[in-house]
Amino acid sequence: MTPELTYLAYAVILLIAHAIIQATFSDLSKGLGWALGPQDEERDQPPVAGRIERALGNYLETLPAFIALALALAVTGLNTETTALGAAIWFWARVAYIPAYASGIPMVRSVVWFISLAGLVMMMLPLLGA
Repeated sequence: MTPELTYLAYAVILLIAHAIIQATFSDLSKGLGWALGPQDEERDQPPVAGRIERALGNYLETLPAFIALALALAVTGLNTETTALGAAIWFWARVAYIPAYASGIPMVRSVVWFISLAGLVMMMLPLLGA
């Protein structure tokens, strides 16, 4: 299996962990009864829970691009050490994105996001013939 596909498997594990983290911070901050119930009524959540929820949304926006690139590289055989490094950079930046966003420290979240974007670009270049 290619390194890119290995990181794709890790990305699914990260998705599950991310969803659990988000549910823990968001749902439980609203009370156990609300978390275990139908969740029909809106309840406010702490700022950190909101940030983690937005971080999950951002992950879900970038995950399809990573999936497409990892699969395209595996199918075409255009994977290289650079594309494997790109997959690693994307993955580990996405891991770092959760606490970076949750912290609320200005610019940290954006820097980590741009690092993850650089990983995607590294994966994409061979597919564009570059």
